[in-house]
Amino acid sequence: MTSLPVAPPSTVPPPVIEGMLRRRTTNGPFRPDPVSREHQHALMRVAQAAPSHFNSQPWRFVLIESPQTIGRVAELSGQSMTELIDAGLFFERYRRYFRFSQAEMEAKRDGIHIDHLPGPLKPFTRQVFSDAGLKVMRQLGVPKKLGEDNRQLVAGSPLLLAALLDKTEYRPGELSGFYSVFGLGAAVENIWNAVGALGMGIQFVSTPAEIPRHWQEVKELLAVPDDLELMALFRLGYLPADQSRPTIDWSSRHRKRLEQFVYRETCAVSEAD
Repeated sequence: MTSLPVAPPSTVPPPVIEGMLRRRTTNGPFRPDPVSREHQHALMRVAQAAPSHFNSQPWRFVLIESPQTIGRVAELSGQSMTELIDAGLFFERYRRYFRFSQAEMEAKRDGIHIDHLPGPLKPFTRQVFSDAGLKVMRQLGVPKKLGEDNRQLVAGSPLLLAALLDKTEYRPGELSGFYSVFGLGAAVENIWNAVGALGMGIQFVSTPAEIPRHWQEVKELLAVPDDLELMALFRLGYLPADQSRPTIDWSSRHRKRLEQFVYRETCAVSEAD
């Protein structure tokens, strides 16, 4: 029997891989248009397609369109940002991820490059997250400004998405806890990779989770029952033609080279790019 010729592997990534490589997080505002029910359900279907241990599907989601609920979450988000910045907690927790030059970003290839600051802070770029820089930021009212920016971003989002886990599967300290978080992560990643194809963007609404009393209020707003654990909150919407940047913003498109995170056969041999 004559075997058919095998085509050489293509150097052009398939569309699905191209889409994943173009994945973005949206730091700016969305259009005010409601997200169609069709697109909401499409995102839930791609989440549902994620792998989970024994097909347990431990994830649960809440789709939130109520202006009153979104408005209150926005207030909590803004208040949380102001508290975190003013107390220096945000920078204390995440300082190791900050990069202040393109050269530093090229060398480390991880973290975030702080490349957009208010004019008065630009001379203090490298010191902006130090104790001295924090004092300057307080004097300039930056914590309140960042809090208000954050509130407006969330308040202007037509859709919030809460991600939860079923506690019968999510048991921290046991393997089921790891499997559940892994499965939810895969489901959320599917959503994140799909939004671009729908002309949409997505971003964590992370600051309320940094302050327990605010996170508890979010749980109460969503009537989260005792058998579910609220894990994360996201804002979604359609992207405008022009993206404006927040008061303090960053870029984070760099990724590590293969030799920095991949090994061949054992952890003693780095993979060549």
